[in-house]
Amino acid sequence: MNEDLPNLDLELLPPNDEDGHKPRILLLYGSTRERSFSRLLTEEAARILRLLGAETMIFEPSGLPLPDDAPGDHPKVRELLDLVLWSEGQVWCSPERHGSMSAVFKSQIDWIPLTLGAVRPTQGKTLAVMQVCGGSQSFNTVNQLRVLGRWMRMLTIPNQSSVPKAFMEFDEAGRMKPSSYYDRVVDVMEELVKFTRLVRGREAFLVDRYSERKESAEELSKRVNQRSI
Repeated sequence: MNEDLPNLDLELLPPNDEDGHKPRILLLYGSTRERSFSRLLTEEAARILRLLGAETMIFEPSGLPLPDDAPGDHPKVRELLDLVLWSEGQVWCSPERHGSMSAVFKSQIDWIPLTLGAVRPTQGKTLAVMQVCGGSQSFNTVNQLRVLGRWMRMLTIPNQSSVPKAFMEFDEAGRMKPSSYYDRVVDVMEELVKFTRLVRGREAFLVDRYSERKESAEELSKRVNQRSI
C-alpha cells in the first residue's frame, strides 16, 4: 500500500496555517459505476492530498439532475455549489468515453455558473486534471478539462495525470498499485498543494482584468450621472 510516501518533501511547502486553515480541495469525478476507476483514482488523490496537509471533500455525482432539468435549489445542485464556494483548489477526474470526457463529469461543470450573484464561483481557484482510460494512454480528456478550466477562469497547474488500462492499476480493495502512474498522481497532488498555497489570498489580484475595471468604472459613472439629473 502507498500509505506513508516517505519521500515527500513536506518541508518545502509553506506552513498549513499561513491563512488560518489547511488548503481546501474539492475533488470531482465522472462516473457512477459501482467500480468507477475515476472515483478510485479520485479517492487515491484525496488520500495523498491529506498526507500533504490539505482538507478534502469529494462530490458524489449520483443523483445530480441533468443541467437545466431541475431548479437551482435542488439538494444535489446546492451541495455542489456550496462545495465549489468552499474550495480553494479542485481536482477534476473523468474517464475517457468516445474520445472525450464523460457526460456525468460535464454535467457537474454545467451546473456551476460563471457568476453567482456578485461572486465568480471558480475564478482564481487552482485546478489539477486527471483522466482514466480503458485502453491505451490518451490525453484527449485532460486537454478538454484544461479548456474547461480556462473557461471557468481557474488556474490550472502544469502537471496532469492520465492512467491507461485503469482496470489493471487498482487492487481488489480499490487502492492504486505502486507504479510510475501512481508516482505521477503524487507529483500532481504535490504541485496542486504548492500552487494553492501560493495563490490563495491573491486570487483577486491574479485574475483582475483591465477590461472589467474599465467596464465597472463606466457603469459607476453612468449611475452617478443618472442620480445627478
